[in-house]
Amino acid sequence: MGSFPATRHSVVVGLSSPDLETRRVAFDVLVSAYWRPVYKYVRLKWRANRDDAADLTQEFFARAFEKGSLSRFDAQRARFRTYLRVALDGFVANERKAAARVKRGGELTFLSLDLGAAERELASHAGVDGTGVTGPPSDDDALFREEWVRSLFTDAVDCLRTSLHAAGKATHFALFERYDLADDDGGDRPTYAVLSRDAGIPVTQVTNYLALARREFRKIVLERLRELCATDEELAIEAREVFGIDVT
Repeated sequence: MGSFPATRHSVVVGLSSPDLETRRVAFDVLVSAYWRPVYKYVRLKWRANRDDAADLTQEFFARAFEKGSLSRFDAQRARFRTYLRVALDGFVANERKAAARVKRGGELTFLSLDLGAAERELASHAGVDGTGVTGPPSDDDALFREEWVRSLFTDAVDCLRTSLHAAGKATHFALFERYDLADDDGGDRPTYAVLSRDAGIPVTQVTNYLALARREFRKIVLERLRELCATDEELAIEAREVFGIDVT
């Protein structure tokens, strides 16, 4: 795998920039990447209902931006993902102890949280009901990692769809969606021969189209990882765990 373009910088590093706008942009990227795993983690680990989980997610990021707590991350001590999860656990624990919650928005403009999509993804977890989780919680770090990777891949698929359609390569994405995402949708994976017949192209072209879509998908995921990791070492570890590849 080739090196990343020099123009792509870690947004984690941007959190400690002396420039307010740089910090704001970096934080917006982090909220976009992490709100869904944070929300679902609060639902699953802390057994919060939908409304409380949404409030806690918004408040967690608002206070983090207001106080600059995430900028104090030390890459020598932990991965950023782990640091954020531990900070989240501490925040929720403190909120549960508080008699009343003070709502603060700071200067951060939140994204509109697509709770419907997050709730549909939560349906894959056993023991989730309307109020929270009825079954025993999983290992905290493994649970947060699972939701983080799921969110990472979901966003990457959306980005791939947009980029391939814009490039006039809708068939590439359609083949990728039917073949590579079949297991995620619980459907049966079609053969290359079936894809060839349905798309009206030779099997060799199916192979080429899928290869291109997979390269683009992996590139998108790795570029997003590059933004979300604080160091090259952390990037190498995450890429190895997510894709089983070494990044140079």
